[in-house]
Amino acid sequence: MSLGMMFSLLGAIIVSTISGIGSAIGISISGSAANGLLSEEPEKFGKSLILVALPGTQGIYGLVSGVVILIVLGLFGGEVKDPSTMQGLAILGVGIFESLVLWWSGIFQGKTCAAGMGIVAKNPEHAMKGVVNGVMVETYAVFGFLAASLILFIAIAPGLK
Repeated sequence: MSLGMMFSLLGAIIVSTISGIGSAIGISISGSAANGLLSEEPEKFGKSLILVALPGTQGIYGLVSGVVILIVLGLFGGEVKDPSTMQGLAILGVGIFESLVLWWSGIFQGKTCAAGMGIVAKNPEHAMKGVVNGVMVETYAVFGFLAASLILFIAIAPGLK
């Protein structure tokens, strides 16, 4: 296995795992807030569930990005590419960049969603306002995912042989 392939695979591993860790932390933050609310008002489970689940999307984006890297390398069928060391480092860099965006986004989205539990507690009819605030943080995870995908498909993949 070439050094370029090892760097590329490391990029796929990093983006898949670090984003998942950020999502797990974010979900634990929002889930802890929800559990406090539900201990007093269990009937608000449905309204709190989306706020708990929202930070989990960053882990999904990271997993998809890891799979995209494997697709770009031809490891899901087609011709397997053998990236040069520099191309492998570029793919690793994309994985690191996106994993950091997704990691931080998941954590901060968890904090935002935990704060949204106050809306669910006091004014459950306005719960979607807390969701909208959480989705605003999600926007930057989507931007990171989009930027990484564009870099992979436009700047790196065409040069792979």
